Amino acid sequence: MLRKLREKKTSKKIFIGLAIVIIPAFAFWGFSSALRKPGESLYVGTIFGKKITALEYKDAREAVKNTAIMLYGDNLSEIQKLFNIETQAWERIILLQEAKKHRINASDQEVVELIRSYPVFQNKDQFDNKRYIQFLQYIFRTQPRIFEEQTRQNLILKKLYNEVTAGVVLNDRDIQNEYRKLNEEISIHYIAGIPSEFTANIVPSEQELKDYFNQNSLEFKQPLSFNAEYVSSESEDKIRAMALSLNKSFSPALKYFNKSADKQPDFGKLARDLGLEVKESGLFSQTDSIPGIGWSPEILNMIIKLEVGQFSPIINMDNRYFILRLKERKEPYIPDFEKIKDKIREAFIKKKGLDIAKEKIEDCLKRMKENPKAIDFIRTAKECGLKSDSTELFKYGGYIPGIGSSDIFWTVAQGLKEDEFSNAIDMGPGGFYIIKNKQKVSLDEKKFESEKKEFSERLLQQKKQEQFSRFSEDLKRKAQLF
Repeated sequence: MLRKLREKKTSKKIFIGLAIVIIPAFAFWGFSSALRKPGESLYVGTIFGKKITALEYKDAREAVKNTAIMLYGDNLSEIQKLFNIETQAWERIILLQEAKKHRINASDQEVVELIRSYPVFQNKDQFDNKRYIQFLQYIFRTQPRIFEEQTRQNLILKKLYNEVTAGVVLNDRDIQNEYRKLNEEISIHYIAGIPSEFTANIVPSEQELKDYFNQNSLEFKQPLSFNAEYVSSESEDKIRAMALSLNKSFSPALKYFNKSADKQPDFGKLARDLGLEVKESGLFSQTDSIPGIGWSPEILNMIIKLEVGQFSPIINMDNRYFILRLKERKEPYIPDFEKIKDKIREAFIKKKGLDIAKEKIEDCLKRMKENPKAIDFIRTAKECGLKSDSTELFKYGGYIPGIGSSDIFWTVAQGLKEDEFSNAIDMGPGGFYIIKNKQKVSLDEKKFESEKKEFSERLLQQKKQEQFSRFSEDLKRKAQLF
């Protein structure tokens, strides 16, 4: 039956629009709702200051799961590796809360019409109630009333998406520019000032290093860093038991444990009693991946709020469950000169190499502008002590071997006339470049006109999704999930 879902192409088309808002990829952390017993009315977090109950969270998870089943059928197990259901449940709750503020609703008639339109529930192009009940029972494992309410919410989310993106429009120039980026190719000649080519003979004195350190000490400032102990398991039950053992009075699920370190239970002993291993992360900064756990800005933001000796709530990430205990917190500081002398030397040499490269490219550009009609890139580069070469054809968004991203070169080259050279292009640590066009494969106007309608539709959808993503990111910051 799952295969039948995947084979219903029309059904997938219907759901793909809903998936844009129902299964977005935002990185909230998933707090476990398993710290409750049947009948308990604990809340598992707050959003916009409103308490979210365990039941609301469970319903959101079920809705995300059912939507994913409709979209992916028997491919669901593979797709699940790409997104976290707990994460999407929180996202769904936040968006529904926002939709309520916008007073967005969906009528019973709209719900009925949408469900009846799904091909997976039809037999000979007619809605089949028996088939509908069977799919809900054996595939979704959901009661009709619950599925219908999830459908209502999906409609509300789609309406919110439409409202937020209603102002996104494209004109012909926008469409043609974006099409050109994807299809027009350019190759260039270039003169390059590469900093690394000028560093071999730079030998700074001790005094130069001290002066550089004194003038740029903030460059070497070490960020706020942490050391955490943690237990992890694929078993939610084990982590739940650990959380309950840590503090029998722990309630609600997202409230921090007692902040007084001397009253904390023995983390190691409780873990061993449950067959769990306590690991230590070692020092990591707020911009690092958490050793043993992975990269999560949301978990890092939570750790920042912990005090030494304090425990985190249960965290769900990549199908594993964690509890953290903050063991050490190291405030930002600037190390002593002697301890980081090698780093200072490295930074000094890089800076000097960059300065030399910039000075050489500017002198070269000045010389070229004095006699722009007699420019030979290879000869001029050699006279200026710089590198010269050319590229193969490349598109916007591509990669130029030995240089890197093509975007800025493609954009600058687009504005150059034949035999005209550019001003110096600053590529940061990558150096400085002067370019001129070598070859240009212009836009195929006939092909563009034949593909314009389909391309503009895809582009509009992309721009709308970008708009909604920005809207959702803003909501994420304002929601203050806790």
